[in-house]
Amino acid sequence: MKKIIVLLSIVVLFVSGCSVYRLDSTDLGTNIKVLLSEDVKIYNVYFDGYKYYVPKGVKLTNKEEYNATFLDNNGNNYYLYVDAISYYNKTENTYMINDKIHYSNKLDYNGKTGYINIEEIDGKYFVHFMFNYAKMEAYVSEEDLTTVVNNMCFILRTVKFNDDVLESLIGDNVLSYQEENFTLFDTESSNEDFLEVVEDGESTSEESYFKSDEEFELDENY
Repeated sequence: MKKIIVLLSIVVLFVSGCSVYRLDSTDLGTNIKVLLSEDVKIYNVYFDGYKYYVPKGVKLTNKEEYNATFLDNNGNNYYLYVDAISYYNKTENTYMINDKIHYSNKLDYNGKTGYINIEEIDGKYFVHFMFNYAKMEAYVSEEDLTTVVNNMCFILRTVKFNDDVLESLIGDNVLSYQEENFTLFDTESSNEDFLEVVEDGESTSEESYFKSDEEFELDENY
């Protein structure tokens, strides 16, 4: 009898301590609100000055400086640029909603800001998602659109910077960092630039910086 009581207590604690949501297969706006509203502090990818979480079904395939590429189970490629310079300078989000494209919204959750643009191009959808001083881009079919945006939310909401490390990496070198040309991820880059890179082919490196589930870091101290 005691064993049953203990088991029930554990179940009640687990359910009451977690938020469980059912994501919609088509409602982008609702999913984004639900996912970005959650203040998640789990990480499984670590680099100099920042870390974040990559969900199951998405693999980190290549990383250079502040750029990274991912591949999901449906064969969709994602591109990430962590904008450490904007974070270091605490650049404010001045984005204006674009009513002329498929989906556009300004984002503000848990003190983190950004925006998302989704534009239909040649029968597919170009996703441009900036949040928490990091930007992700992808060019996907309509059937994969919601899943891809959900995965981007999982990653972008967990980006966490280490101020001390960034100070040592950037510090007095701010100007030289700002002069670097991040063509693919520059805020002024066009959709045509992105699609041209996609057509040229991406890195097929199988080198993985991904840690297993058993290595998740739950402590927010970094």
